[in-house]
Amino acid sequence: MSHDKLVRMANQIATFFESQPGEDQAARVAAHLKDYWAPAMRAELARFVRDGDPGVTPLVAQAVALLEQKAA
Repeated sequence: MSHDKLVRMANQIATFFESQPGEDQAARVAAHLKDYWAPAMRAELARFVRDGDPGVTPLVAQAVALLEQKAA
């Protein structure tokens, strides 16, 4: 899947969860990515975040960090 499509999809998920009440938006984005994205897609998104991709929103970056913490 292309870089632009992965980043766009992740950012759309984050936008949805930003509009939801509560303080656990990053955890909810992470759970969605874990439940519905293939491991290869998550790994590629994590690489974009590690590389400091400017297209990734801060909430997506937080969600990816949570996923990587749980994997460690």
